[in-house]
Amino acid sequence: HSLSRTSPNLAFVPACLPPDPVEVEELQRFVSNSKRLFVMTGAGISTESGIPDYRSEGVGLYARTDRRPIQHAEFVRSASARQRYWARNFVGWPQFSSHQPNTAHLVLRDWEKLGKLHWLVTQNVDALHTKAGSQRMTELHGCTHRVFCLVCGDQILRSELQEHFEALNPTWKAEAFGVAPDGDVFLTDEQVCNFQVPACRKCGGILKPDVTFFGDTVSQEKVNFVHQRLAESDSMLVAGSSMQVYSGYRFALAAREKRLPIAILNIGPTRLDHFASLKLNSRCGELLPLIV
Repeated sequence: HSLSRTSPNLAFVPACLPPDPVEVEELQRFVSNSKRLFVMTGAGISTESGIPDYRSEGVGLYARTDRRPIQHAEFVRSASARQRYWARNFVGWPQFSSHQPNTAHLVLRDWEKLGKLHWLVTQNVDALHTKAGSQRMTELHGCTHRVFCLVCGDQILRSELQEHFEALNPTWKAEAFGVAPDGDVFLTDEQVCNFQVPACRKCGGILKPDVTFFGDTVSQEKVNFVHQRLAESDSMLVAGSSMQVYSGYRFALAAREKRLPIAILNIGPTRLDHFASLKLNSRCGELLPLIV
């Protein structure tokens, strides 16, 4: 494997024991027996890149703060909610966009190159699988690195929008206090109230990250596409997800219906534990590189 030599950032990774050799052997057998592996990843694969998740015990955003991610309806309905969202996102973007893939992302990229991984579905919006070089992939909940207009659908890169923000807010300054899994940061209302938000350059409409916010749904077209990739697969591996969100969980239910073997690699309990063939309680970046 051509793996990154940087040591993992464990600030947001829950405590866990090193991989058990018996478990390593079991996962090795699972992967070896699979010819067309369907992999689904969640926030737990990116925690070792320094991005916190929401639900991990003790270290997740919900455990450490009373913060909750923005709801879709609130973003669409309220100009002040959008102003608050974009002000925070503007401050958090340089740090959030600089995160790099870790060993686990690179291993999955290598499995794809070897023809072992048939399709990868990530619930993450951090672009780390793309940065790692994965190509046979669906970003189930979109990606924060793209922005689109809710009115005309015009797309721009998030990095380009950052320049528009800077031009509109030349003297605006705010200090970030911690970054969330979606790139959001903590700011006070006083800091936010003077922040200017650009409109769509083509039609003047509302700009939104190309991300499925809480309370929104994944398009039926994308869901159908992922179901097709799953139908072509012979086993499913879940890496770094508790699968609490239904948009991802539905594919595990479909895999169970098809009687596909399911392996889970996640620190802490998941929604699939009772019907998985294999459950491993290890760090993705520690266990995945041991599988050949």
